[in-house]
Order: sequence, then C-alpha cells, then structure tokens
Amino acid sequence: MQAITSGINLLDVCHRYSENPVVSNFSVTVPEGHSLALLGPSGCGKTTLLRLIAGLAKPYSGTIRLSETVVASKDIWVAPEDRNVGLVFQDWALFPHLSVAKNVAFGIGRSASHKNQVQDMLDLVGLAGYENRLPSTLSGGQQQRVALARALAPKPKVLLLDEPFSNLDSGLRNRVRSEVAELLSELRITSVFVTHDQEEAFALGDQVGVMKSGTLEQIGEPEEIYMRPANPWVANIAGEASFIEGMAHGQIADTAIGRIELLAEHRGPVKILLRPEQLLIEQNKDTRGTCVERVEYRGSDYRIFLRLDATVLEVSIKEPFSLQRGDYVSVSFTGCPAVAYPETTSNGIELA
Repeated sequence: MQAITSGINLLDVCHRYSENPVVSNFSVTVPEGHSLALLGPSGCGKTTLLRLIAGLAKPYSGTIRLSETVVASKDIWVAPEDRNVGLVFQDWALFPHLSVAKNVAFGIGRSASHKNQVQDMLDLVGLAGYENRLPSTLSGGQQQRVALARALAPKPKVLLLDEPFSNLDSGLRNRVRSEVAELLSELRITSVFVTHDQEEAFALGDQVGVMKSGTLEQIGEPEEIYMRPANPWVANIAGEASFIEGMAHGQIADTAIGRIELLAEHRGPVKILLRPEQLLIEQNKDTRGTCVERVEYRGSDYRIFLRLDATVLEVSIKEPFSLQRGDYVSVSFTGCPAVAYPETTSNGIELA
C-alpha cells in the first residue's frame, strides 16, 4: 500500500467560545509522515485543536495549512469534507446497525474498486474475516481497529485521534496502542492525537506538545520533555516528579540529600527536579535519616514515598526489601545532571 504523507502547520491560531479563549496564539508544525502527541489535562484545548484542524470549528484568528494548502485563515475557509482529514473519536463512533465492512466503507465513494479498498483496510488492521460482524459483537480493541480502518479508508492527508484508547482497559490499551504506533509508522502518515496519559504520548509521539490553558508550554522529543521539562508544571505532567530545595553554585547545588550536579548553571536558591529512578535509598537501623511514609507495589517496581521535612520524595526500586511506614532510610541522588528552576518570590521575581 502506498504511504500517505502530508504536513500540518498552525500559525498563531486562536479560538474562543463566547468570550472565553480556549486556544491562544498556538503555533506548531508537524512534518510530513511524523506524529505529534498533544499532552495535557482535561479542558486545556487539545480536542478543540483537533476540531480546528479537521474543520469542525473555525479559528477566531490565525492560519492553518495542510501540506501546501491553506485551509483556514482570515480570508480562506475550506469545508471539512474538502480537507481530506481522517478522524478517530474517543468513543469510536461506529454505526451499530452497520456491519464492519459497511462501517469501513462509509467514507469511500462507490467505485469498481470499492470492495477491494475495504478488504485492504481490514487486512491492514488485522480484521480480515470480520466483514459481516456487527460492532456489538466485537471486543473493545477490535472496535477501535474498525474505527481506525474507517478513518484510513479514504486515504486522508492527515489522521487525527482524540484519546482513542481511553475506553480500553489498561492491558488491552497497551497492546492496541503498540499496534497503532506500528501501523502509523509503516504508513508514514502525518498524525496528531490528544491524550492526558504521559505514557501514551511518549509511546506514540515523535514530538510531544504539552498544553496548558490553550497554550503550548513546551514541545520536543519525549526524552527531552521528560528529562528537561521547561518548568515544574510540565515536569509534573510528563511523569512522576519530586522537587527538593537547594543552593546552587554554578552547576552544583547543595541539598538536604547531598550535592547534586545540575544541567545548567544557577546561582542562589533553586528547586531541583528529581525523577523516581534517579534516587537511591539504603535502610537505616536507627531513627536517623529520612522517614518512609508509604510503600506501593506497582508490578514493575516498588514506589517508596519519603518524608523529608516539608518535602515528599518518590523513589523507584526494583528489588524488594523489608520497608514499611515509619522506617528510616538514607537517600542519595544517582542520576544524570538534574534540571533546576530558580526559586521565585510571590510576585514571580527570581530570587537568584
């Protein structure tokens, strides 16, 4: 099957409902054949952006370009049906009274190759032999793949996915997510999908854009977002984060758990980002050190929550040992140079 490629460019896009802005001066470019994951909490404008790209809503201002074509601007408006954009909705939106084949064929014009196109799509998503089944007889993962096949059948320039895995249980979600990632990579289709799940964004996005209140806080590769978040808010959205106060002297900071090497130079009081896997603990036999507040078993690891004065540190360990609430441990930083943020006053002025 021939790869489907295009590109997306949004420049200073704004949108509002009544007088309430939901997207503000949003600019982003998704290169041809790449995927962008928009990560953020509910109500931050992620789904609105998909609607703007698809043409289901008109931007208040700004320009939207698909490939070389401007589809929305002050003077230009291209209707949704003329944009050649595929959509996969959060609830999949399958027609319950239509068979799998008829669902997939819904967006395809009647032609001599009509049945072959449907069969190609079902083969592509691993549902050959399910042509005559009704959606209600399929599992959640199979329904999701029908929705994906229907979106791909018209050979769209762009594929948009609105939290497509949120209705699946965790085990099935991981498997289907991997299947979709492999399929989109094989097709080299330009895609944008929205999610509030950090693991999902990192697994599916070549680039991850972190949104807050309709604005783009940071965009970059998953590793950059995780290891070098632009601010503490992004750090919390992009994974489990603990912060410890320190006094920076260039690229070294003195903290309650010892000296920590910093990624960049700072002077004065800073807040240092600590990821759970960057901390090492050793059990103490007396009451010196840091107190254990809680122990959680996560399957792949144990999470130890430590109370250090007014700070709670989260630590990930692989090998179990006898720790329980009230025990004391010593804790040290073992990761690569850490990200630090200058402490600020209540007015937002850096103390350093």
